[in-house]
Amino acid sequence: MAKKILIAVAVLLLVLLAVVATRPDHYTVKRNASIAAPPDKVYALLVDFHVWSQWSPWEKLDPAMKKTWSGTTSGVGAIYEWSGNDQVGKGRMTIVEATPAKQVKIKLEFLEPWQSTSDTRFDLVAQGNQTTVDWVMEGRADNLGLKAMGLLMDMDKMVGSDFEKGLVDLKALAEKQP
Repeated sequence: MAKKILIAVAVLLLVLLAVVATRPDHYTVKRNASIAAPPDKVYALLVDFHVWSQWSPWEKLDPAMKKTWSGTTSGVGAIYEWSGNDQVGKGRMTIVEATPAKQVKIKLEFLEPWQSTSDTRFDLVAQGNQTTVDWVMEGRADNLGLKAMGLLMDMDKMVGSDFEKGLVDLKALAEKQP
């Protein structure tokens, strides 16, 4: 009887490993908003991490989180590090590319409660008196641990709603500025 149970457990583990191994090794989260402000105003709110506290959805999740800024004041080389409660964890963002009024690319490193690196970007497109903002995060889940975590948590569902909240606040901030 014990032998049959061990065989059944082994088969279940093999099936689970097979399912985990076939999970995608890449994820993308994307949300967008139309903002009644020119691209240069929106860009200014994205390229300076000191301003993020006014619109970032994660700032509200832990108002007491520890924040540090280093590197350049804004633009390429600007670094923002945070350490907070379980909802925000610990991590670092570095602006790696910035094209005025067009795009901001960020290297996003989660350090706790798990480690992963994602590429995040904001694409700005002028459309009449509006700016369309695409907020995109792409990353790799290229090991079994991250793939297994993907069975329990969908990155799009987990982060997408935060992107939506952030874009609502970014829109309100950009539209109220003179």
